[in-house]
Amino acid sequence: MLEIAAEVLDALADGRRLAVACVTDVLGSAPRTAGTAMAVDEAGRVIGSISGGCVEGAVVEVAAGVLDDGVPVLTGFGVSDGDAFQVGLTCGGRIGVVVVEVAPAGDHRAPVPAAVRAALEDARAARPASLALVLDGPAVGTWITADADPGSDAAVGADSARRIRAELAARLAAGRSGTTAVHCADGPTRVLHLVAAAPPRLLVFGAVDFSAALADAAVLLGYRVTVCDARPAFATPARFPSAHEVVAEWPDEYLARTEVDARTVICVLTHDDRFDVPLLVTALRLPVAFVGRWDPAPPTSVGGPASWRRA
Repeated sequence: MLEIAAEVLDALADGRRLAVACVTDVLGSAPRTAGTAMAVDEAGRVIGSISGGCVEGAVVEVAAGVLDDGVPVLTGFGVSDGDAFQVGLTCGGRIGVVVVEVAPAGDHRAPVPAAVRAALEDARAARPASLALVLDGPAVGTWITADADPGSDAAVGADSARRIRAELAARLAAGRSGTTAVHCADGPTRVLHLVAAAPPRLLVFGAVDFSAALADAAVLLGYRVTVCDARPAFATPARFPSAHEVVAEWPDEYLARTEVDARTVICVLTHDDRFDVPLLVTALRLPVAFVGRWDPAPPTSVGGPASWRRA
């Protein structure tokens, strides 16, 4: 529910109890991915969407039951083979959904734990955040956060909580929500891991026209784009309006000081050895996802006048 954190926090601040539905699994084609969430309050007001409109009506009905008795529900929705108006995913896939109650602090039945509220606050502020939700076993419906919590740890067991947190940390680093089976004291337990990671970075070196086009495309894909060039006359925000940051600095020096991770993509478009060689030497020593160089190959080459070469 991290993607709707702001709306969830606003509802809790207003004293409204919510039933939060999260996609746990996706099989085949589906409009949304694991971790996608929607919420329904007692007045039937809906926050978010989990399928683009295919199954939301049915989820609202399930949510009403959860708000009535507080019992978590695991269900699923798939393609409709019969009546076109029957609940189902028209894209032909199937999704698993968990619905749990989330209530304001002080609620007699399901007050949101302080650690969960803190994770929601982080997500609202666009800081990295993570939550895990136990889907089966005696502790079904228990929230696990990145930091140890006596209540949740007691519900699942200290060793189980440690394993869940290790998986949660790995998924936060990769930026991928999803459901996994964690080996706990009572056997394998399915756990939904929700993460809100910072956007992956695209570092574009070379203030050329191709860089502007690449920045435009990357922003649409969710990247945080930085364009860097050693020439201040070319490295200006006006030339790269889509980029989140434009840096006038020697490329290898900037790369050595900036923050990268396993999802960072580096594209070198300067095709000038004065810049490219020291930059590539630095880039290839970093634990990033991809390093590529734009190579102005001869017109007679198989790849045409220019091509990407993976470093």
